[in-house]
Amino acid sequence: MNTAVFPRNTIETIAFVAGDTDDARAALARLTARYGNTDPEQADVIVALGGDGLMLQTLHRFMTGKGASKPIYGMHRGSVGFLMNDFREDRLPERLRAAEISIVHPLQMTATDRAGQVHTARAINEVHLLRRSYQAAKLAIHIDGKERLPELIADGVLLATPAGSTAYNLSANGPILPLNATLMALTPISAFRPRRWRGALLPDRAHVTVEVLEADKRPVSAVADHTQVDDVLRVDIAMDHGIDLLMMHDPGHSLDERILREQFGY
Repeated sequence: MNTAVFPRNTIETIAFVAGDTDDARAALARLTARYGNTDPEQADVIVALGGDGLMLQTLHRFMTGKGASKPIYGMHRGSVGFLMNDFREDRLPERLRAAEISIVHPLQMTATDRAGQVHTARAINEVHLLRRSYQAAKLAIHIDGKERLPELIADGVLLATPAGSTAYNLSANGPILPLNATLMALTPISAFRPRRWRGALLPDRAHVTVEVLEADKRPVSAVADHTQVDDVLRVDIAMDHGIDLLMMHDPGHSLDERILREQFGY
């Protein structure tokens, strides 16, 4: 189950984090004056003031360590706000106590570059591979150690979580996944060959390996949310079920509901 009601008696202290926009900084000052601002590692909940970019940064910041598994409630003070709640200053503790929680798991990327160095990073939305020159990338795709596509000629390919299925994946014509679906979306980016391949839905326990063919002639970068690795030869991706990321939303506006609305175009 990917949603839960947050216990009403557990909200006592709030930590605020804000983006760099004037609106976000002004909101931070007003909310801090009104509700205080506890150190994030000590707070019961973190309130992120900004857009989706700040929400992802905050989730990454508190993915591990002392702040791990701390619920994060976003209020929209940025540009894109798909992951955020409406901004209101009044009755914030009451809103937090009534909030629903969406639980998501990140992807773990392990990328090996042409120098033999191994890089690791996590992604909440997706891991994507993208060509770095005028020539299309050539990629081979393995699922759980078995080659499933010996050659994909495309701008790239991405693997998206349900939470990230409405982001880059949707722009690349990939499927929207319900948040509680135990699936990942493997989606080509501007595929040239095979023309009819539109991607695949994979179990969220699958291990995906993408090998870069002709890497010297057709360089490729791998990106896990905000982390980019250039000149990769091989990228291994799997969902990390050992990490729970908790996003809070007002009742009736949960991430499940927002993803469902996207499927009907509103």
